[in-house]
Amino acid sequence: MFKKIQGKLQTFAGAMMVPIILLVLVGFFVGIGSAFTNYILTPGGFFYNIFSMLSSCGFFFMNSLQMWFAVAIAFTLAKKEKGWAAFAGLVLFFTYTSGIGKWASLNGVTADTVAVEALIKSGMAMEEAMNYNALFGEVLGIFTYNMGMFSGLIVGVIASMIHNKFVDTTLPEMFGFFAGTKMVIIMVTLASVPLAIITYYVWPFIGGGLQALTTFIGNSGLLGTFVFGTMDKALLPFGLHHLIAFPIEYSRVGGTMEIDGIVYEGVRNIINGQAASASAAGYITRNFTNGRLLFQLGGIPGAALAMYHSANKENRKEVASILLPAVFTLMVVGISEPFEYTFLFAAPALYWLVYAPLCGLCYVLAEVFKISINGTALFFMIPNLFQPQKVHAMHALWLIPAMFAAYYFIFKFLIKKFDLQTPGRGEAKVHLFSKKEYRDARAESHGTAEKANSESLEFRIVEALGGAENIVSVTNCATRLRVTVKDESLVASDDDWKTYLEARNVVHGDHSYQIIYGVQVQNITTKVKDILGMD
Repeated sequence: MFKKIQGKLQTFAGAMMVPIILLVLVGFFVGIGSAFTNYILTPGGFFYNIFSMLSSCGFFFMNSLQMWFAVAIAFTLAKKEKGWAAFAGLVLFFTYTSGIGKWASLNGVTADTVAVEALIKSGMAMEEAMNYNALFGEVLGIFTYNMGMFSGLIVGVIASMIHNKFVDTTLPEMFGFFAGTKMVIIMVTLASVPLAIITYYVWPFIGGGLQALTTFIGNSGLLGTFVFGTMDKALLPFGLHHLIAFPIEYSRVGGTMEIDGIVYEGVRNIINGQAASASAAGYITRNFTNGRLLFQLGGIPGAALAMYHSANKENRKEVASILLPAVFTLMVVGISEPFEYTFLFAAPALYWLVYAPLCGLCYVLAEVFKISINGTALFFMIPNLFQPQKVHAMHALWLIPAMFAAYYFIFKFLIKKFDLQTPGRGEAKVHLFSKKEYRDARAESHGTAEKANSESLEFRIVEALGGAENIVSVTNCATRLRVTVKDESLVASDDDWKTYLEARNVVHGDHSYQIIYGVQVQNITTKVKDILGMD
């Protein structure tokens, strides 16, 4: 039961990663565009207009993020005809959103009646009126509940469920035009009516709960920051860390702030709003992510050096060849999994009992010393160069080397003390096996001399998953190939994946697998889908 739930959550978390490119663009477009228009260029010129357009694009993505989540999740969770699923997600989003607004108006709830002044006149206290008003807003010009990213998540999941159920529907010949993918569009449109009505009555309770959660997080102080930072890392091996990070970053769970008359929800949206504001003096210090700066630029490189120095001397060259690319990838683009999975399963206690709490401590230190930087990796910190006055980074200059030293000495001591089998120690060889070795090992394990159809890694991945007929769906997130299969007994062992198939590790769910490949996973996924004939 647990594995089944975990598998569903893993798939959902992977789907949430699809629109991540838009989140990156928001930071770049708003940060750089607003810097030039606010501080560098004078209004009216050609380049001023160009950068003004760039900033506007960023805000459009940010203000319509729920729509993109709806489309992306429907697309990702669909088992076939993914283009039609994405279209269904878009249709359902607008019919659902407008349906809520229409049902509200039929019940006498409009933008005018939920204004704070109107609510106070009706007898509400100021705080109660403000909380009730916060439940409503405009989404792409439509008056509706202010659900943030949650409306996109709800729509995306339901649209994909309807799509998967009706995409293969057949009808009598005279109604044949409405079969299959057309039936999906009809059904999501019909589903929007009861879904909107139910949401109208249910969301005030959910929204109230989110407001209470926001208050709790806001009042939790450094303890809350430590718990968030530790859990962010502790959940990573299960592929569930996005489930706690995204609400903090892109919904009212992470707090709200009014900037230049506009209310922003979620710490990441607040930072983007501050980046666009000429009056904002800096970025918020409690953004729950600045701690990543300390361990991604300081702590993890220190831990990597500790592993290098702890490896057998004859293996250090090979260890360096693994760790250096992983650390470089981490520092430049912020993807930490390639490093983390080099020691997670070799020394799990080191990961959960030491590494995760140390990362939580980094979050706390960043908040204590009020480090305020937009972005947590070198590439994504570029917009800071254009608005340095908003960045409070002086303490980072000594905290980064301090965390480097702390991680180095703690990791080196524990590795030596408990003889942990990190790369290059003991019998933990650092060796990349050849394709021929993999094929021979597979043939031996299955009692056959059957050869692979191709020399490529992707063909061998398909074979290791039990063949095309055993594969139900294939997706990916930033570093993981996510696959659902029919028969788990046909899938290669974890050792085969790590030893012969170039994977860093494997995470299991119920009929689901997350195979960690690192930043090249997108190319791998595309080629695997080509082999399978999936869109």
